[in-house]
Amino acid sequence: MNRAVNRLIFLSFLAVTATGPAQAQSPGGTLAKIRDAGEIRLGHRDVSIPFSYLDDNQKPVGFAMDLCARIVDAVKGELKLPALQTRLQPIQLSTQIPLIENGTIDIVCGPATNTLERQKVVAFSNTIFVSSIRAVVQKDAPIKTFEDLGGRPVALTSGSTSIGLLSARAQEKNFQTKNILTPDHAASFLALTTGRSEAFVMDDILLASLIAGSHNPADWRIIDDSLRTEPYGLIIRKGDPEFKALVDRTLVAMMKSNEFQELYAKWFTRPIPPKNVNLNFPMTAPLKDAVANPNDKGV
Repeated sequence: MNRAVNRLIFLSFLAVTATGPAQAQSPGGTLAKIRDAGEIRLGHRDVSIPFSYLDDNQKPVGFAMDLCARIVDAVKGELKLPALQTRLQPIQLSTQIPLIENGTIDIVCGPATNTLERQKVVAFSNTIFVSSIRAVVQKDAPIKTFEDLGGRPVALTSGSTSIGLLSARAQEKNFQTKNILTPDHAASFLALTTGRSEAFVMDDILLASLIAGSHNPADWRIIDDSLRTEPYGLIIRKGDPEFKALVDRTLVAMMKSNEFQELYAKWFTRPIPPKNVNLNFPMTAPLKDAVANPNDKGV
């Protein structure tokens, strides 16, 4: 009887040790969702040059799209699903976080500031860019600082960090602006170019891209004053360390192999579609530091 019991215990132990590692290696969270659905869903922007925008064929392209393409390849390898499908989902600044939270998309392939406030509801990859919040105005406008915007109409994109930062500066320096909220960056810039506003406050690289693609780039100027320096990261779901590790591992490998730097040059210092405009925006010192020392620190 004892011998039978001992054999049963031994067999049970073998079953546990045999299944334990398999369960530990089985992907969970976002990876499990992707595996079960047979597809990975990428959120992309339409007008965020050069990160994520539509070319002449209405195809999403850009720096962030290229980074996400490498991440998709890594997911295919991790799940051993070379035929994994990619679904593209248009998003806006105001919808990107809700669509991540409700599972509509798995990763945001576009410019997104990594803030401590946003970290309460979503997670971010390692930093892929570092921007500065500034304002674009008419070339001859008497505006050099944000204080000069007092009493003037200012275009702001709904959901952007620029809104709170401008409000904080206005309170600190005791001035008020007439804010015009728009759904996206193109609409904000249009408000400026059509005279509805006298400034558009946003990340400097996005302002530079809008100016470069405008009818008369020489008509516009980005002021030197800055509200804050901000790191960008790719947005993913919070509480999913396995997927975040894969995303960060992919980015770090690209940075170490110089592939990241080559992609940066492709989109920021060379002519890009659809108008073959060169943004002439070399990698800044803060971004070089983020590449040399990968991190996901927010502001």
